[in-house]
Amino acid sequence: MAVDTSIVRDAVALRHQLHRQPEISNRETGTARAIVDFVRDHRPDEVITGLGGTGVAAIYRGAAPGPTVLFRSELDALPIDEPNDFGHRSQHAHVSHKCGHDGHMTMVAAIAPLLVRSPLARGRVVLLFQPAEETGDGAAAIRRDPRFAAIAPDYCFAIHNMPGYPLHQVLTREGTFAMASVGMAARLEGRTSHASQPELGVSPASAVASLLGELPSLGDTSDIDQFRLVTLTHATLGERSFGIAPGVAEVLATLRAAKDSDLQSLKTRAVAMVTQAAKAANLSLDVQWHDDFAATMNDPEAVRLIVAAAESLGLHSQRLPQPFRWSEDFGLFTQVSKGAMFGLGAGVDAPALHSPDYDFPDELIGTGLGIYRELIAKLLG
Repeated sequence: MAVDTSIVRDAVALRHQLHRQPEISNRETGTARAIVDFVRDHRPDEVITGLGGTGVAAIYRGAAPGPTVLFRSELDALPIDEPNDFGHRSQHAHVSHKCGHDGHMTMVAAIAPLLVRSPLARGRVVLLFQPAEETGDGAAAIRRDPRFAAIAPDYCFAIHNMPGYPLHQVLTREGTFAMASVGMAARLEGRTSHASQPELGVSPASAVASLLGELPSLGDTSDIDQFRLVTLTHATLGERSFGIAPGVAEVLATLRAAKDSDLQSLKTRAVAMVTQAAKAANLSLDVQWHDDFAATMNDPEAVRLIVAAAESLGLHSQRLPQPFRWSEDFGLFTQVSKGAMFGLGAGVDAPALHSPDYDFPDELIGTGLGIYRELIAKLLG
């Protein structure tokens, strides 16, 4: 059964409002305020604000005890200019929703009017709006917030829209859905000298040259179960000058693996490699880690529930043969409850995520909301 058109219409209007006023990670105060205003109009039993920073949780309780089912979305946008000229284009320079978080929020928020019309018989539903997914900070901040302990979900679900797949197609996978990853920044420091007397300095040039060639060799993409990938993303050496032999360099790389344990092993090997390169060139070394994402591991029962929900709506679902290589901090929630993330096809020819001309397809709002409604019925009906 299709979701009521008035609910979808209001949800589309909310999506356009959120799209016009995007905010980057950890600064989503206006976005959170708009979400709170929307859900409070639909009489939740409790609203928690400032969760893990700017996060919001709206809680609906049934008349009888039962499981707690959490639906998670993301508040943050990206530091990307929007060239689109439609009526709901971003009104904030250099910031726009280019990953579809406006749509993800809308599908979760629209559960609220559904629950007003069909109150829960038992259990609890938690609508979670998380900050800072793009930087990998938000889910960890939510988990650290003492108030999350009282939420204690038994099940958790999230949608990610996926350009490149047929519109409305449901994409599922047991086990790893999205990979673990972390950013490594290695700073190599020696001593500068005049370019005419490089022998008087300690240059990191040879170390950088070896690392640019050797770090990617730590990867292995031949076996998906043992998947490892090292991608060089940035390097600097000295100053933009012809008179100074360099004394400082920095190499940045992103490390990825299908499992958290494999990522830890890859980190150890990468540190050993840069340590050896620094030692061979008589350099000091400082390694910093950034944008740390756990693997998103999907529980088999949660995946079966998603597939059954899709089938009840007549939607086509596809089991992915491989996990997505990108990372998502939703994996921190599936560590503490039975849960799964699933994809919704955003159109075969749709612009890619993080592309300047991307826009979340409004047609997906009713589809995602319908699946969420079916999951609630199956778990709490």
